[in-house]
Amino acid sequence: MPESLQLPLALIGWLFTLVSIAALALGAMLVGTLLKSGNLGQRMLGYSFWNDLLLAGIWVLGLAGGIGVLQLQPWGRYLLELFCWALIVLAPLSAATRLYALKSGEPEAPVYWLGAIAGVALVIMPILIVCAMTIATLRSPETFKLFAAG
Repeated sequence: MPESLQLPLALIGWLFTLVSIAALALGAMLVGTLLKSGNLGQRMLGYSFWNDLLLAGIWVLGLAGGIGVLQLQPWGRYLLELFCWALIVLAPLSAATRLYALKSGEPEAPVYWLGAIAGVALVIMPILIVCAMTIATLRSPETFKLFAAG
């Protein structure tokens, strides 16, 4: 892969470490808010417990992978690539679920599909591009050499 399409390893490590920390902190705040919100919030939390736990596990995978890449640990490369593949699969699935929910909402409410699809694309495309570039960088021969030496 051309070097111009690869990202610096330090950028990859810090980006995924900081984004994962932010996602985990936001998730913890949301869970705390639901716990304090009363009966309805606690029921919602109970309903989505396993989904939330799996999502937190995926973000912990990203955090561990980012830290491993920063430390040039071989396992960090594998964890971060696995995290990127998970994002590549889950981000479009989440977007499709949200668009379906928008479609099956109130039948009489107008749906602005152009804006909805543009909004989804605006969020999904950078995620997919960064993940694809990260995977390409992590699989490059130069990266293999760095991790073997580190």
